[in-house]
Amino acid sequence: MNTNNHNRREFIKTSVIGTAGITMGAVGFSAKSYASILGANDRIHVAVIGARNQGTVHLKSWCTLKQSHNVEVRAVCDTDEALLAPAVKLVEEKSGVKPAANWDLHAILDDKEIHAVSIVTPNHWHALAAVKASQAGKHVYVEKPASHNIWEGRKMVEAWRKYGRRMQVGLNNRSDTNVREAMAFLHEGGIGDVYMARALCFKARDSYGMAPDGTPPATFHYDRWLGPAPLRPYNEKRSHYNWHWYWDTGNGDTGNTGPHQLDLARWGMQKNEHPVAVYSTGGIFGFTQDEGKTPGTMVYGGVETYGHDKTTQETPNTQTAAYTYADGKIIEMETRGRYTNHEGSAGHEVGNLFYGTEGWLEIGGSTWKAFRRREKEPFAQSKKNPSDGAGHWANFLEAVRSGKDEDMHSDIHEGHLSTSLCHLANISYRLGRSLKFIGAQESFADDPEADAMLTRVYRKPYVVPEVV
Repeated sequence: MNTNNHNRREFIKTSVIGTAGITMGAVGFSAKSYASILGANDRIHVAVIGARNQGTVHLKSWCTLKQSHNVEVRAVCDTDEALLAPAVKLVEEKSGVKPAANWDLHAILDDKEIHAVSIVTPNHWHALAAVKASQAGKHVYVEKPASHNIWEGRKMVEAWRKYGRRMQVGLNNRSDTNVREAMAFLHEGGIGDVYMARALCFKARDSYGMAPDGTPPATFHYDRWLGPAPLRPYNEKRSHYNWHWYWDTGNGDTGNTGPHQLDLARWGMQKNEHPVAVYSTGGIFGFTQDEGKTPGTMVYGGVETYGHDKTTQETPNTQTAAYTYADGKIIEMETRGRYTNHEGSAGHEVGNLFYGTEGWLEIGGSTWKAFRRREKEPFAQSKKNPSDGAGHWANFLEAVRSGKDEDMHSDIHEGHLSTSLCHLANISYRLGRSLKFIGAQESFADDPEADAMLTRVYRKPYVVPEVV
């Protein structure tokens, strides 16, 4: 046997890149590139794309796993260069390693020493970044919601299957020990036949106010940040964190916290399919005063808020949605951004309620309780301490090493199904009517107006390709 060929085969079999089953030619790796990967004793090199808010959570999580899972944050990337130095400092302090820093995503994707990327951009960049990363031979951990629209989610699934990389969605509950226990309890008939789930997102939010158009900071590569979204003047109220509340870049709270809770609802109901019908209604309530910067009561995402002030926000702060499946079972979603009571025995703000023929079960954070019929005291509940929070990132790394998609707790197909529930609700809300959905085709029944909202018009060159 040729020794060089034998060594090459053994390397591809055992290396981090090799475990995913992609040949060198398919992604443009040279023998020299492979040698540079081999020299790290199978260490996984991660780049975090997006260094603000949730981006720092990713940085801390990867650093926490440095020793136990032999992972290293090799680079940080953000279109706002002002965020890079603090991110580099955080990684240095947490791991002792100084990562590279770059505002340009392409520089990260071109780096053959990067094995995986953590995508923590605004929603409208998730799909394009994930597809590009897959094409570059990177494994992908992408934050929720998986995509900005349903068509993008399908393209991400196609890229995952085509390029053989792992692609995990940041639906962290999937890796929580107590939540997994609750799901097993439900699936084993703990409360009988589960016929309805109710997802809760009661997050009080004051107005983010208004601001005139202006000039982006010198450190901010605004055109790149806009990416696929339409070109429009810079406005701070549509930028950092505030992008959540505008349709061009975000999906509102139903697409922000909603994916976590809708994922749990779908998981608990064992619905590995799209619903056949959806209806959603709601609005923006309580932001009626003049633009006077009334003192707010909270700060979200590092952005100050202004009580009841007027806002240019587009997404609803109050929204309800109902989904019907082919067997008649139901999932409900409730988003309340103003003053409200809470639900469940413990007054949950964010969580899930499941209703079965023999009782009901609630999940709040990392704890759960089950109640038999009309009894007031739980007959089953979680007993273990909540997980440390890094389990989902650890699960991704373990799947990267094994090279097995089935080892991921939340692959992109699961993430796409759950994220699509958010998108379906928003489409129904924006059109103001109920909709019938054909899951096998991922299109609406005889409804061109609704079908047009399954995707978007992409701003060149930031186009998610038809063929990935």
